[in-house]
Amino acid sequence: MNIYTLSDIIIYPVKSLAGIHLNQCQVTKTGFQYDRKWMLIDNQGQFLSQRRLPKMALIKTALTANQLILSAPNQQDLILALTPADGEVIVSTIWHDQCRARSVSLAADRWFSDFLQTDCRLVYLPDDVIRPVNANYADVSDQVAFADGFPFLLISENSLHSLNQAMQLNLTMNRFRPNLVIANCPSYAEDSWREIRIGTIDFRLPKPCSRCAVPTIDPDTAQTGKEPLTTLNRLRKWQNKIYFGQNAIHNQCGTLTVGDSVQIKRTGENQPPL
Repeated sequence: MNIYTLSDIIIYPVKSLAGIHLNQCQVTKTGFQYDRKWMLIDNQGQFLSQRRLPKMALIKTALTANQLILSAPNQQDLILALTPADGEVIVSTIWHDQCRARSVSLAADRWFSDFLQTDCRLVYLPDDVIRPVNANYADVSDQVAFADGFPFLLISENSLHSLNQAMQLNLTMNRFRPNLVIANCPSYAEDSWREIRIGTIDFRLPKPCSRCAVPTIDPDTAQTGKEPLTTLNRLRKWQNKIYFGQNAIHNQCGTLTVGDSVQIKRTGENQPPL
């Protein structure tokens, strides 16, 4: 019998910028440590993403022991503290949620505005600000940082392999921006998972991930194409939305390491029911 394993850990310190592949990461109350703790907003406080500014895909992120380093073509690196000083409170909107975020610095705002050629500000989520997960899918104590709605997104390697075969392409997992990548399971096996354990941490998978246009953006060039949405629309459409991957919520904090075993504790009907 194949043993399912965690084959990749990816965090995205700044929402919608490039991610960082890690061998090990701490799981905190909002998800992976430093995942989506920062976010860009426009002058109205609305979050910015690659949906609106595909060029965000070209901004790379890196972590040191106490710094977040941002790099972009033809820009000097921007170096930020992992524990920012308290900035101005800015009420920031992510979909239907509003959070009392804090500004980072005028220098950071200028750096991003210059590269993206649009006025924007960089904000972070203070540890004392709680953003709950949608109560329709979560417990009252569940929290998330600036991710769209859930602390984790999980995709299996073979689901991407199956999709690539259908497209006759070789798109990378980076297009789909998961946090947890699972190896050795059948393609789309995660559709039926409801409760799993990775290493010593238990997860609930309450809802499949509906996809927007971001996976059509090449993370290396920021150019937009038609795939994978054309094929997903044919193969993975339900109730006028297309789905790929599963949202996940953790039950405990702790540490995850690439190579951790994945135990399927409870399954159910496929979600979406395809």
